[in-house]
Amino acid sequence: MSGGVDSAVAAARIAEAGHDVTGVHLALSANPQSYRTGARGCCTLEDSRDARRAADVIGIPFYVWDMAERFHRDVVEDFVSEYAAGRTPNPCLRCNEKIKFEAVLDRALALGFDAVATGHHARLEGGVLRRSVDSGKDQSYVLGVLTREQLSHAIFPLGGSTKAEVREEAAARGLTVADKPDSHDICFIADGDTRGFLAERLGSESGPIVDESGAVLGTHGGAYGFTVGQRKGLHLDRPTPDGRPRYVLSIEPVSNTVTVGPRSSLQVTSIAAERPVWNGPVTEPRAPLACQVQLRAHGEVYDCRAQLSGDVLHIELDTPATGVAAGQAAVLYDGDVVLGSATIASSS
Repeated sequence: MSGGVDSAVAAARIAEAGHDVTGVHLALSANPQSYRTGARGCCTLEDSRDARRAADVIGIPFYVWDMAERFHRDVVEDFVSEYAAGRTPNPCLRCNEKIKFEAVLDRALALGFDAVATGHHARLEGGVLRRSVDSGKDQSYVLGVLTREQLSHAIFPLGGSTKAEVREEAAARGLTVADKPDSHDICFIADGDTRGFLAERLGSESGPIVDESGAVLGTHGGAYGFTVGQRKGLHLDRPTPDGRPRYVLSIEPVSNTVTVGPRSSLQVTSIAAERPVWNGPVTEPRAPLACQVQLRAHGEVYDCRAQLSGDVLHIELDTPATGVAAGQAAVLYDGDVVLGSATIASSS
């Protein structure tokens, strides 16, 4: 129970269905005051109190589990090291993979529970992960990294409802979080300044910003402050000859070089992804598989052909995609059914 409306309604529904339910809130920081407040995060003291009040209304036991050390190691440190390596991680996806459905699930099973239920907007039908009926709130992408074994011990009670219906139900149940805003920001970056957060941990090291020909256009204070597809924050004084904006095309952490260019140079049709996970109804595609792929949370979906070669998933897009960043997940779908996922390593 994060302290938000979704997990509160999820808990209420499974309790009402007759399950023996215990509410658990995760303490993810040794210093909760350093995390986001004002209903913007999911792991502050304020959120803990909201979760406890919701559990009281539902009438279920409630506990706080300290996961701060594991969260710092598997999510925060991973976030920093990925940026240092020139990649763009998704910390919410990593939290689902390493905390909610690994650390929490392992403890829950050891204590005799059967499953972990969350307020994610996704459906599980016959062990198959599917998109939520609310396409605008669908969270199947950030669950695409889960294994079949983890999904066999998961429950997502909200996948058949829209967010508006969830809020209406929360109000009807007397849950005070009915109108609480959704969290969109990275919970462990209190002021939302990702670049400043990384600078504190990785230091400031100036490097060149170059165009595709290698000509130096300006300097920056750390390549980790950029992501592929970024347009704003380049602070370049020299305009392009045609007046069009520049975008970040690539990040080279070893030389601390950021390469920029026109939007057309961002287009890719071929993706290589590592650490594949197959959790859907199909086996590993050793021959080209026609399906769809989503390349970032709430991003566009592309028709593609996917094929596994060794431990590398090769994805050929039918139409070019832009802003494809290494470190993000490539989640494969067949319609609304999740087939599997892998971590983007390169694209061209």
